[in-house]
Amino acid sequence: MTLLVISPDYASHLLPLATLATRWRDAGERVVVATGPSTAGIVADFGLERVDLTLGRGSNPGVIRAEEQPRDEGASLRGFFDATRRGMTQTLRYQAQERLTDLMWDPVGRGRRVLEIVDQVRPDAIIVDHLAFSARMALQTAGVPYGDVVLGHPSALPVPGEVYGYPPFWPRAFAPSQEDLDELRELCDRVAAGFTGEWNRAARELDSRAADVDDAFATHGGTHGGTVLYNYPAELAATEGRMLPPHAFLGSTRREEDVAPDILEWIARDEPYVYVSFGSFLSVRDDVLARVAEALRILDVRAAIATGATPAEALGDVPDGWLVRPHLPQIRLLKSAAVAVNHGGNNSVTEALGSGVPILVLPFSTDQFAGGATIERARVGVALDPNAASVEELTDALRLLLGEDGNGDGAEGAAVDRGLLRRIAEGQAARPGPEVAYEALAGTRSLTSERIASGSPAADR
Repeated sequence: MTLLVISPDYASHLLPLATLATRWRDAGERVVVATGPSTAGIVADFGLERVDLTLGRGSNPGVIRAEEQPRDEGASLRGFFDATRRGMTQTLRYQAQERLTDLMWDPVGRGRRVLEIVDQVRPDAIIVDHLAFSARMALQTAGVPYGDVVLGHPSALPVPGEVYGYPPFWPRAFAPSQEDLDELRELCDRVAAGFTGEWNRAARELDSRAADVDDAFATHGGTHGGTVLYNYPAELAATEGRMLPPHAFLGSTRREEDVAPDILEWIARDEPYVYVSFGSFLSVRDDVLARVAEALRILDVRAAIATGATPAEALGDVPDGWLVRPHLPQIRLLKSAAVAVNHGGNNSVTEALGSGVPILVLPFSTDQFAGGATIERARVGVALDPNAASVEELTDALRLLLGEDGNGDGAEGAAVDRGLLRRIAEGQAARPGPEVAYEALAGTRSLTSERIASGSPAADR
């Protein structure tokens, strides 16, 4: 039996997908990962095979820096980083405007390459990053079932009444004007229409018989017998009231990590600590990291801070006893952390909740706003505006999450539902994400093999 994994050349996307694949690997099955060269080391570290597949103009082996990207991608990144400093709707508008070149890069060429790989590998099951749009377009055009892994808040796959790029809800700390929201919605509708046209044109070039889709952003892997796999806790989704397609909730995709002895020694000290990371992209926001560091100094609490693209000196004086490095073993540190501070990225949020850790989320972009609102609503954390939150507000939120104000112990009406945090963590420990994915795709194996054996991936290319 063979599993094919299709991922963009970004560590933050490949790591959870490769973690899902370990269930197949550990069962003695063959796993082939189709991704770009920047993340080849990650594939090798997981002990998996790799075939070359470039799905976009950019890449990211761990921490992304604009100056290390191709010129057009570097300019796009710098524009994005600047937009995050202006606010929620400004960032979402910028991302919407960039979306056509960002998401459907060489769709026909990439689609043909994906189908070539399917012909060569002959997989029994396929899992694809939901944002690998060119790959999904090719598979859907060829009628090949696959597991559609949504690595983000579930709103990354719009349901009726929603449009991609426009958050269905956002935290209370954000108060956009109705005019800004109307302009954003109109832009997102236009982008969705243009993107759908590009999808349909590319699909017809792959197969002249391809039927048009109404909204390319809303298509998913269940169309031809596959399923949608949300990397998200079911307990949070239950509070949102959204009508989802056939799916399974993975909860999280927490992986095994190699941890240096000195970090293990640091963790083992009998003192609580706060883990801080803004991921591979938003770690560039040194101003926000500096304010968080100041709040932690005021609280006189230990901190483990993954600085990423931010130099350590931007944090100010680093107290003795803090752990500050560009890269840290996030899974292991979250396992023992008292609180997590992050940007609301899917890996950061799901991995924290999978360890039962409350979150101070500071969302900057895309689905992070919807995710922050749900964290707030479910009372598993606090959401603040990273551009507006003062050091005092950050300090108060951290004090609440640490339980130092007497209102964070999960009592009725308390701000933090620690009982829910425990249930989420216990549920994921009992049934980890890779096991859920393996079981969910078991029913697609014969169907996938049959479609591939019939020659359907070849389309009429």
